[in-house]
Amino acid sequence: MQDLREKTGNSDSAGHPFPGPMAKAEGNRRRVTVLGATGSIGRSTLDLIGRSPENYEIVALTASTNAALLAEMAIRHGAKRAVLASEAHYPELKERLSGSGIEAAAGEAAVIEAAQMPADWIMAAIVGAAGLRPTFAAAGQGSCLALANKECLVSAGKVFLSAVADANTLLLPVDSEHSAAFQAIDRALSHCIERITLTASGGPFRTWDAARIKAATVEDALKHPNWTMGQKITIDSATLMNKGLELIEAYHLFLVEVEQLDVVVHPQSIIHCLVRYCDGSVLAQMSAPDMRTPIAYSLAWPQRMMAPTERLDLTRLGSLTFEAPDENRFPALRIAREALIAGGNASTVLNAANEVAVEAFIAKRIGFTQIADVVEAALAAAVSEIGGQPAETLDDVLETDLAARALAQRLCEMRAA
Repeated sequence: MQDLREKTGNSDSAGHPFPGPMAKAEGNRRRVTVLGATGSIGRSTLDLIGRSPENYEIVALTASTNAALLAEMAIRHGAKRAVLASEAHYPELKERLSGSGIEAAAGEAAVIEAAQMPADWIMAAIVGAAGLRPTFAAAGQGSCLALANKECLVSAGKVFLSAVADANTLLLPVDSEHSAAFQAIDRALSHCIERITLTASGGPFRTWDAARIKAATVEDALKHPNWTMGQKITIDSATLMNKGLELIEAYHLFLVEVEQLDVVVHPQSIIHCLVRYCDGSVLAQMSAPDMRTPIAYSLAWPQRMMAPTERLDLTRLGSLTFEAPDENRFPALRIAREALIAGGNASTVLNAANEVAVEAFIAKRIGFTQIADVVEAALAAAVSEIGGQPAETLDDVLETDLAARALAQRLCEMRAA
């Protein structure tokens, strides 16, 4: 397994999964594309860029359906092209951009084309499996890819990293936990890592008992105590599936074994990751819970840039607390770890089934605890219905994803009946 991971991992001579820096040419503005510009990550990225526009040139912005906000962003930041995934909303986008000189386009092929436009830095922040093809297209450029799309590593880990390595693309993680690990890992000593510990806030139900969690509503689940995020990731945080997906991402990003990864609940969300070395030293990255910190780190790499984030005052915080995750009340974390250990296409099935189950919960067709039930049932049924062969290509990944969604949809319907 290690030989295969070294082959497909984007590793440098020290065994770290990232190559050396690929900075902009001296005196030039860095050309930037944002895939998923109207989501929370995209908005935060453009907030940072807007504070020092002299350093950045916007090549393309993409969104799913929000023509009004996309047009506003494109005009404000002087983008060359604005693209919607939804062709139905194209007329509105074209009208709003009329006279601006900004090219408007729509459709999946247009989003992929935008991802392939020459750029020095690309933010991949399209949520869900819809982001797979555009992110793969961006990875083929051989430039700098800031990765906020979980599916590329969870659903298509080895296939994606092979594409990244083949193109010699610089991959920078944007998840706060993975960015923190990246900052805490000494590339020359990565072989000395004993353990990588991701932290979890515990979500809105950390102190709830099992009966209360079972009765949780969508409105309850969307009340995250620390972070402001999109609906899908906020629900994943409530189930702790988000942390399970991050374990799978960390496995691919940092070339460690499953047993070297763990999770600790840290309600304050100040420490984002801890890296323990063989001499007992532990390096931790700390910052206020604001996604602009890891985005700024990737946007300015290999330098750092000013970000308008809250500065830590440890005396005001007083204390930082930690506890073990309760996998009885939050079984999604266990299910994700088991999928990682199972290998094959289990992580692809896990991700697809979870997306379907979360959508069903948001639509109030299943209960909160049934999200994990559906995912676990889909993983069990997939062995016979889909098979467990690992993907060799992106098309293989998408085929498994589609089959797993259909399976999960049936399981949701059974529970809604």
